[in-house]
Amino acid sequence: MNIAIIGNPNTGKTSLFNALTGLNQRVGNFPGVTVERKTGHCSLPDGRVAEILDLPGCYSLYPKSRDEAIVLEVLSNRSNKSLFPDLVLAVADACNLKRNLLLFTQVADLKIPVILVLNMMDVANKEHIKIDVDALSRRLGVQVVPISARRKEHIQELKQAIVHAPGIALQHDTISVESLAPELVDSLTAKFALASPYSAIQLAHQHENLSYLSPEQSDLVEATEQQYGFHSNELQAKETADRYHFIGNLLKDTLEQAHESREQRQTKKIDFILTHKFWGFISFFFTLFIIFQAIFAWSAYPMDLIENFFSWMDGLGRSFLPPGPLADLLLDGVLAGLGGVLVFIPQIAILIGFIAILEDTGYMARITFLMDWAMRKVGLSGKSVVPMIGGLACAVPSIMAARNIESWKDRIITIMVTPLMSCSARLPVYTLLISLVVPDEKIGGFFNLQGLALMCMYLIGTLGAIVVAWVMKQLIKTKERSYFILELPVYRMPRWKNVGLTMYEKVKAFIFQTGKVIISLSIVLWVLASYGPPGRMEKVEQKYRSDAFRKTLPADEIDIHKSSEMLENSYIGIMGKAIEPSIRPLGFDWKIGIALITSFAAREVFVGSMATIYSVQDEGGDPAPIREKMAAARDPHTGKPIYTAATGFSLMIFYAFAMQCISTIAIVQRETNSWKWPIIQLVYMTGLAYLASLLVYQLFK
Repeated sequence: MNIAIIGNPNTGKTSLFNALTGLNQRVGNFPGVTVERKTGHCSLPDGRVAEILDLPGCYSLYPKSRDEAIVLEVLSNRSNKSLFPDLVLAVADACNLKRNLLLFTQVADLKIPVILVLNMMDVANKEHIKIDVDALSRRLGVQVVPISARRKEHIQELKQAIVHAPGIALQHDTISVESLAPELVDSLTAKFALASPYSAIQLAHQHENLSYLSPEQSDLVEATEQQYGFHSNELQAKETADRYHFIGNLLKDTLEQAHESREQRQTKKIDFILTHKFWGFISFFFTLFIIFQAIFAWSAYPMDLIENFFSWMDGLGRSFLPPGPLADLLLDGVLAGLGGVLVFIPQIAILIGFIAILEDTGYMARITFLMDWAMRKVGLSGKSVVPMIGGLACAVPSIMAARNIESWKDRIITIMVTPLMSCSARLPVYTLLISLVVPDEKIGGFFNLQGLALMCMYLIGTLGAIVVAWVMKQLIKTKERSYFILELPVYRMPRWKNVGLTMYEKVKAFIFQTGKVIISLSIVLWVLASYGPPGRMEKVEQKYRSDAFRKTLPADEIDIHKSSEMLENSYIGIMGKAIEPSIRPLGFDWKIGIALITSFAAREVFVGSMATIYSVQDEGGDPAPIREKMAAARDPHTGKPIYTAATGFSLMIFYAFAMQCISTIAIVQRETNSWKWPIIQLVYMTGLAYLASLLVYQLFK
């Protein structure tokens, strides 16, 4: 049984989806388009298992974005058996029925079995909103189920209604669809064997956007429109007016609301501060400050546990595995590479958790509203803030989210600058380097210096995105006008289970997706670092076997010098030495150069690459964390530390601006349907990273 969940944004669709499916979820794309599809499985009381599809939120079946266009595509294509729903759950906010019921009436008129789900009934009851559910059900001819998805109240009743749905008659007509264009409706219904008159109306309105129609079928619809004088805008306006007239009469008989709700009054009071043109920004930056302080403060203990676990695993492996290439590969390659990155999971989880809380409480929408005026000055709109803030977690889904921006120019600029936002993949790089060059001290006993440094890195990325957006605003010319419409939901307590689910899913994706890349690259790196061209490694071996040469070095430094020279003469050492002249002005040595190349697959691979390189160099098999090994690293020529403040800040600035992510390039190509924009993005971000890093190193050294 296929069930689709539809509804306006902020009606609790995701909460209901999570309540029905739990962890039985998966995320993919709709066939042929880069629009996210969330599906899951739900066990019904009669023993059947239903597949639940969470459709993108929309206000009506007339789309203003690619996400919204998918809703009609799914609901009108009856030939697609895998996606077309046997039943629709139309979710409506019980506190905002007048607005929410517009979409319901459209879906009902498509003659697909539907259940009206009145969500947030707990809030409606608190605000003394009285809904005559039985009368509403009789007037609409459908089952109406009041629930609270956040509290999981009456979910079993909804499941029971789903079981009964196929045996209940289809809903009543809400408006007289045929009267809008009677001849056109009759003609299209006959030609395409449509299930309802409203399907004919929607076909006439949107046949150009329905991918399942052939060019010949679309031309046939167009010819029929011209034959009967169809005017899309006029009919859409007439239809919408008729629907609101129907909804108004319906709610007069079934809804009783005495006054403005308490939640709305409280929201207005809070918004007086959080959306204020001055205090709103102060509140926003204070929120960011708390988040980045927490990332360092709360993650310290679990990070130590993970580091100790990998050190214990390394010691255990060396005690059981016989010395040789296999042990070196597993311990110095795979284990060291994985341990170097997975240690940052607590920090990534904390960041993702905070973003989920901001979204769940309704504050993320306020940030979007607050930033709209600033975004417009640099050629963007407030809607650009959502992908850009989402870029703090990952650029890939954030770039996909930019499709909700109606203006082509705004959308392109947003796509081009979103990768400058410091994503969670940069977090391991930042925290590793900050721990090396910024003291773990507090100012005034409260402000952690490392937390402040991390916040500065995120602000630098944001500032860079704004500056680049302003430049692109001047370069990209268009006559298109953009607009910004946003609904500000009332403030609510976060749904902690949903926050936990989000953290779990994102961390799981990070572990498995990054883990595959790290293991693969760690094996390749270990091979390249352990072997070299015939003759070169043997010469180093012979050199250090010579008693005369060994006498020139202190006994406790012979192994250190030998392993360092062996690494320099390996395949990876030769590659690193080849690119070293181009990166030396930035303060980088050849080892950092190798990590820069490998981390092009994914930024966080930098840490795993450094862990592998330093583990291969360390012949003694020291299980110390990568942070300690890098802190102890010395320039073989000068004896000075490699990771000075100048090098550390230069490297952080490079990663703040560089396009070190193949996945982002791929998604930009898909979203723009052109290689032009990803190539421009790669060139400008690499150039910006090099110049900024050069400037920082020359100033700090």
